[in-house]
Amino acid sequence: MKLPIAITQGDPAGIGPEIVAKAFRDAPQLLGGCFAVGDVATLRRAAACIEGPGQPPLPVVRLEALEEIAGLPPRCLPVWQLDELAGPPPLGRVSAQAGRDAASCVVWAADAALRGEVAALVTAPLNKEALAKAGVPYPGHTEMLQARAAAHVGVPLAQMPVRMMLANDELRTVLVSIHVALREAIDAVTQERVLQTLRITHAVLARSLGRTPRIAVAGLNPHAGEGGLFGREEIDVIAPAIARARAEGLDASGPYAPDTVFMRARSTPERAGEFDVVVAMYHDQGLIPVKYLGVERGVNVTLGLPLARTSPDHGTAFDIAGRGSADAGSLIAAVRMARTLAAPASPAQ
Repeated sequence: MKLPIAITQGDPAGIGPEIVAKAFRDAPQLLGGCFAVGDVATLRRAAACIEGPGQPPLPVVRLEALEEIAGLPPRCLPVWQLDELAGPPPLGRVSAQAGRDAASCVVWAADAALRGEVAALVTAPLNKEALAKAGVPYPGHTEMLQARAAAHVGVPLAQMPVRMMLANDELRTVLVSIHVALREAIDAVTQERVLQTLRITHAVLARSLGRTPRIAVAGLNPHAGEGGLFGREEIDVIAPAIARARAEGLDASGPYAPDTVFMRARSTPERAGEFDVVVAMYHDQGLIPVKYLGVERGVNVTLGLPLARTSPDHGTAFDIAGRGSADAGSLIAAVRMARTLAAPASPAQ
């Protein structure tokens, strides 16, 4: 890949810088052509905390130009320093400054991706409370990236619809609604939102898989409503959306009982899944099955943006920040996924 991949440092008081350092140390071949966006001193502190007996230090290099990345040796951590960052904050504490610095890294990297200067964006975890303390008007990465993309393209926010996909080697799930209260999430199950989710899911996976994805749609109610006994959303909203999607040529089916559809979609070495992805009606319905399979392997992907963005499937873990014990597996998986999404797919045979 000719363009580099940007990896934001995340909240500097959490494990983000630590897992970034571990990823560059432990997966040097995969991380070739990647760089961190953040603060050199913060990332040097992180590199120091992961040093172990018999291990050489991880060099942290400040970049003056992105072109320098290609000439760097493996197993070093290149950093694009943002001058407005305050430097290393106390570990394990929520603060406005840490939230502000984390957001600044995301904004810079998103804008670089939108300008075509980087191939993809991988975001280390940030803390929603810290963002709020900093006055950032977005609850998380997804909403922040949606706003930057809409502004870049010059369209209203409503014309830049995005969806969250959580994926690992065994299961993918896409959400109709994201970070809203459960009562609001039920109201968000409209025919237009379900259809829009199916269209976005189809478009992204068709590119990455190189073929038409098989999309299963979960019901909202127990047993997918049991023919209207437990609610009519499946009959009045979800099934008509699926019918419209199928009329457009999408391979969508359902609505299926939520308590079994994820098992049917799961792929294992012993059994291929029946579906490539499950569209779930709300946050916990879709994320619990994927996270139960192991957060260290899960990847968060934002669908619908004019850029490729992935993230680890875990938070800032303030309770263990600075100990050197954080697992970088999910971040490494996120980089691998970002490479897949940024590269053009080969047509399926």
